[in-house]
Amino acid sequence: MKKIHTRPLALHVRAALIAGAATLMTSGMAFATAAEDADKSEAQEQTAPAEQDPAPAPAAADAAQQLGNITVTAQSRTQQVQEVPIAMQVVTAAQIDKLAATDLSKMDMYIPGLSVDGNQATQPFFGLRGISQSDFGIGTDSPVGVYANGVYLGKTGGALMMFNDIERVEVLKGPQGTLFGRNSAAGAISVATVAPGSEFEVQGRTRIGNHGQRYLDGVLNLPLGQDFAARFSFVDNQSDGWLRDAANGDRYKKDDDWGLRSQLQWNVPTGTTVNLSWEHERLKQPSRPAIGVTRLPDWPALPPTDPDVSTYLDPRKAPVLNDTIDNRESRTYDSFVLRVEHPFAFGDFTSLTSFQRYHTFNRADQDGTNRLYLYLDDVNIERHKTWSQEFKLAGKTDLADWVGGVSWYKDDGRQTSQINLFTNSIDTLLNNLGIAPGGLYGPLTQGIQAAGFQYSLLGDPWQENMNNRGVSKAAAIYGDVIWHLTDRLNLTTGARFTRDQRDFSWSTPPRVADELDRTLLSLQSLGLLDALGIPIETFQQNIYFVTPSTLHHPVALKRSWNDTSPRVVLDYKLTPDVMLYASATKGYQAGGFNALEVASVYRPQTVRNYEAGIKSWFPDYKLLLNASVYYYKYSNLPNLTLVSNGGGSGEDLPQYQIIPSDQEAKGLEFEARWQATDSLRVTAAAAYIDQTYKKYTTSDGRDLSGQATGLPLWSGTLGLDYVLHDVFHGDLDFTLQGAFTGKTRCNADSALQGTCISALPFKVGERHTRADFRVGWSSPDMPWSFAVFVNNVFDKRYVTGINNISTSVLGTTSAGITAPRLWGVEAAVKF
Repeated sequence: MKKIHTRPLALHVRAALIAGAATLMTSGMAFATAAEDADKSEAQEQTAPAEQDPAPAPAAADAAQQLGNITVTAQSRTQQVQEVPIAMQVVTAAQIDKLAATDLSKMDMYIPGLSVDGNQATQPFFGLRGISQSDFGIGTDSPVGVYANGVYLGKTGGALMMFNDIERVEVLKGPQGTLFGRNSAAGAISVATVAPGSEFEVQGRTRIGNHGQRYLDGVLNLPLGQDFAARFSFVDNQSDGWLRDAANGDRYKKDDDWGLRSQLQWNVPTGTTVNLSWEHERLKQPSRPAIGVTRLPDWPALPPTDPDVSTYLDPRKAPVLNDTIDNRESRTYDSFVLRVEHPFAFGDFTSLTSFQRYHTFNRADQDGTNRLYLYLDDVNIERHKTWSQEFKLAGKTDLADWVGGVSWYKDDGRQTSQINLFTNSIDTLLNNLGIAPGGLYGPLTQGIQAAGFQYSLLGDPWQENMNNRGVSKAAAIYGDVIWHLTDRLNLTTGARFTRDQRDFSWSTPPRVADELDRTLLSLQSLGLLDALGIPIETFQQNIYFVTPSTLHHPVALKRSWNDTSPRVVLDYKLTPDVMLYASATKGYQAGGFNALEVASVYRPQTVRNYEAGIKSWFPDYKLLLNASVYYYKYSNLPNLTLVSNGGGSGEDLPQYQIIPSDQEAKGLEFEARWQATDSLRVTAAAAYIDQTYKKYTTSDGRDLSGQATGLPLWSGTLGLDYVLHDVFHGDLDFTLQGAFTGKTRCNADSALQGTCISALPFKVGERHTRADFRVGWSSPDMPWSFAVFVNNVFDKRYVTGINNISTSVLGTTSAGITAPRLWGVEAAVKF
């Protein structure tokens, strides 16, 4: 296995920045806190009101901005969020800081309708309004588009990046194909970072906490003359981990991730702006652990393959026993982006050119034990190079605001899906599947040694690989026009034409077992295999990736698809501060391939979304209220589904397969922000989603049509923010935030998937709650600020699901759990 090395240049830059930050902080130079009071941070995000409406009073406008009516670019235009007829939520830098969130997965429950699973950072999971795609193969795209400063990040290794000098995160719900360079059938997550400015700025922050948390970030903004500026930022996130192996003391759930971003901006006197940026990230930490819940018999007895689930161990209390060789999850990521903006008399031109490359490696335990005769791990290895180019024009007249663009995208990806066993665990498989009772390698070893030959066929590693290469190309033309029918009534029409092309191949080389092969060749040279009547080829056959056509040469397919997706929105201002809107939108995702099923092709995905909503601001009460209702139908959504014994043949290993389904959902979303007093702010949000399968049949013939997909009906969040003024010449800001997610809705396939099992001695899929607390002090007269934070205040622990992939063949079952209470202290400084 080739080890992934971090580039020396990035290491030197990282060391220099960290050393520089430490020098500045120890010498008392004031850095700017990125965790300033939300009132001050959000109040600085100002924008002009819409031209057709009278400007609100300054105090009312300021209060509206503090409550979240800030400038966004959700529709490829600069607008206040309350002017955008799309259901969306905006997460500001202040909100990120108050949760001490290091990436979007740490805010998962605080954006109702959005789910982000960062349990494996190189294989994240995104869902919006219940639409998600859990397939980790490179033959598919996610229906949730993730963008950084307009650049599409894809769905895998580069999608879940650390927060680094973030200005805001915009979460747009519903299809967004007419507004972004790539299709986003379920919605889009748009991350905006801070651009270089004209003033000198240095700021830094450090956190330390329990379980060895060590966090450091810093920013240097450097004017380089009248027209040039540079901005450099870094972030370093480390921890010792909150889970320990009971046998060897190894730690899991560690953090070891750092990143850099550098930008150079030239404000050309002609009005052109040129921004060139480079971002680098390096992650290297233990992969997620598998916590075994099976009660194991004494060595070397085998656990049953049809276990009594009522005897399972509670994974929140069970010992962690993992023995994966080279257990790690790693990523190196580089992104180069050139952004050019130029104003013309008729509109503003933007060119966005990007190149990204990343390498990921993720090897994780699958059996949840440290017994060699039960050993199973899997590996996902990816290498990607991605290019994109987008040209966009946007303009505004008395009649209409318009934007149009063309985009081109190419991703060249290579993926290796790997399983690792030992000959000991292969014996267990052969015994449990009834192919060779008692196994093969153990009995042969006993017979050979009984004959006086000191050879052993046990303890030898066995590896199988599925190699994929996928080249995806996409070209699109899109446009979106807001027609001003009257001073109060707007009609938005948009359309997108897309052509996608994919080339994909599968290759499964013969298994790798070098130590075993050396022993077999020795036995063959002695004539022992011939004496036993067993040809050497018997030991050289794959047992997992067994498609004959791919063993000697790749199988390749090429497909292309075209689509036109429209968007229509009508919005009406009841008053200057209250807007009603209704929309009908089609979303689209190209077809693709299942990386683990040779020559499999699935059809394009489409969604038809119908929505109505209200956005309102009541200045007399300093109250912001938004709500929306929607209905959608989604066709051909791929589901990554665990199939027992390869579909029930009884002679194959369990595997994950892609099975498309049609789904539909009815939903309601609500958001409120209230400045109750000068000191007290209250925020609340909730989402209701009734999602069911419209058409879906499992691999073993069970019809789940009309049944729930598993998505909880309700999720919500509530926050209180109270400020005490004039405390040591500053403000003391108390923040308490809580969130909940309802129970998983079970269906006839939930037990196999590990999401609903009623007979367990612990709960799976139960209602989740979370509470986070922070108190911070800052002063306009002092450069320093300080804070104390506690995440998961009440130390609520939950079981996230049961992993049954090895249950029917090894008798082992594992589970995952949520994090315990985490607390820390923070200090920041600004100059």
